[in-house]
This record gives sequence, C-alpha cells and structure tokens, in this order.
Amino acid sequence: MFRDFSLEFLDRYEIPQTEFKNTVVGGLSAITYDRQQDQFYVLSDDRGIRSPARFYTFKLAVEQQNGSQFKIKSFQPESVTLIKDELGNNYPVEQIDPEGLAISPRNTVFISSEGNTAKNIKPFISEFELETGKKISDVRLPQRFLASDDPEKPQGVQENLALESLTVNRTGPPEDPFRLFTATESSLIQDKSVEEERSRIRFLHYVINPVGSPVLVAEHLYLLDSAPVEVISNGLTELLALQTEGYFLSLERTFGFTGAGAKIFQVVIGNATDTSNIDSLKGNLGQLNTLKKQLLFDLQDLGIYLDNLEGITIGPRLSDGSKSLLLVSDDNFNEEQINQLLLFRLIEK
Repeated sequence: MFRDFSLEFLDRYEIPQTEFKNTVVGGLSAITYDRQQDQFYVLSDDRGIRSPARFYTFKLAVEQQNGSQFKIKSFQPESVTLIKDELGNNYPVEQIDPEGLAISPRNTVFISSEGNTAKNIKPFISEFELETGKKISDVRLPQRFLASDDPEKPQGVQENLALESLTVNRTGPPEDPFRLFTATESSLIQDKSVEEERSRIRFLHYVINPVGSPVLVAEHLYLLDSAPVEVISNGLTELLALQTEGYFLSLERTFGFTGAGAKIFQVVIGNATDTSNIDSLKGNLGQLNTLKKQLLFDLQDLGIYLDNLEGITIGPRLSDGSKSLLLVSDDNFNEEQINQLLLFRLIEK
C-alpha cells in the first residue's frame, strides 16, 4: 500500500528577519514550488498587523560541494503580492489569518484562512489571481466546520487550530479538473474528547472543475499522533499531494517545554471511510476506516535546532538528478525564533 520512500537530510538555512518592499518577511506558514517558473511561493501568516496579508516569490540557490554534498547558498525574496478581497482591497487587520497556500494548474493560487472564532470571523478557502492577489471565488466549507448559533450544540473549528494545510493534485492538462485537499490542525469542537489520545481530524477532498463551483467529493478521518506529556501544542500543519493519486505526505508539529519537534508521514487514502455524514467522531469508531499513515522521518532524530515547521513542498531536482524536498518554519514574528529552511533529498526506491 505504501510507496518505498526515504528522506536524506542535506542542509539547513536561516532566512533573515528583514524587510522587503515595505513588508516584514516573517511568519512563513506555507511553501510551494512552481516548476515552470523555477520559483517558490511562500505565504506569511501575518493578519495584516505588521504589513498587509501577502505571499512572496522566493528564489533558491543550492550548490554542490565535494561531489555529493549539497548546501543552500541562498533563499531570497524576489517579489511580494498583497492578498486582496473581491473588490481589490487589502483585507482589514485580523479579518484574514492566512495559513495554507497551493498553486493551481490554471495559474491561480488557493489560500486558506483559519479565521478567528473569538471574533466570529469564519475560516475560509478562496481562489486568488496569482499576479494581482485579488480574490476570484470561494471554496464552500461544510457547515460542520463553522460555529453554531445554538450554544447548546457547539461545533466548528477550534480557535487557532483550523485550516493550516492546503495542497493541489494536478494529473492532466491545465483545462482539466484537479483536486484540492485540506484538513484542520486538530479536531473540530464536536469531535473533540479528552479521553481520546489521538486528535480526530477531518480531511476534505474537493474537485475543482473548469466551470462551476468546487465540489466536495469526500471527507476522511486522519488520526494525529499522540504527543508526550511535556508537549503544549500538537497539530497537523501541512499536507503535500504526491503525483500518484491518493498519496500524500503530512507534516505534524509539536511544541513544548523541551522545544519544537516535527514528523513527516506518508498518507494513503486507500479504502478510508467517507465521514461526511457523521455528525460527531467522538467515542468508538467501530468499523470506520481511517486514512492510513506511516512514519517517514522524525526530525528530532537529526539532533539540530527545530523551529515551528509549518510548510512542506517538493522542490527542484538537484544537480545529480535527485528530487529535493523542503520545509519552512514560521517564526511567529518572534525575535527569539527563526524562519528556517530545511533541505532533503527524496529517494524513491
């Protein structure tokens, strides 16, 4: 069922905390690679507090040393695009919390926002023009992901544990339908239970058609790995659709008194049950089939400092022809943290 993958760590790089074209470079929460343009799109999760909501294009330079060693020479911003609403205006402060980003085959960008439940700001996924950053359309979320008007029946995403992940699978030409996937960072309110060690996360599968609204075709259950007692925060921060349909990599991140940790898993849809019609995922799951996952790499085994890793993407081929994989961290605009870029070789056997 699982593909025969492995990862080889190559290098790490600290992205300078700086300003670029009157914006603060920081809070880097998502990354994706555009092979045609040989550039990376990197999303800031700034809610418009330091600079307007935005994403950047970055250029990566990797050099080969001593025959087999690869080092990141630089990772520099080349442009910045402000994210705008359907009227072409910048989003008001705290009206957007951008966390997930995916480039589509039709030269647009999908962005997910966590919202702010405390201020009754809903999470959303929307499509934007790549060049201007202007909103084109919305991807409709199921009602169960949104807060209820009935205080006796609380539901929806938890505060700051909403739509962190976003990824696109494109298998045909640009004019064909393609797939969009997302998941919450942790359980929905109605699925959360203190007795359950592993958070029960809903994974959404959409088809984006050339004409008409996106269609939600399935929802599946993703089980987050349990975390040690010293961990304060534990969540699913990113998904990466692989070229083979139905296969993904997932990034789970922890933070606690002993620092940050992260694990990369291989995930397969397989015969996972469609959970769209299940009101609550609390209690005994019975015969329900979850998404299958297998640990690919535990980054704490590297023995290096890890920051708040939130983004993952397949990058360009290295000069020896092998595939690269990159991770980026979100410094939370905190002077004691860093925007970190990690480079791996993805080996398919």
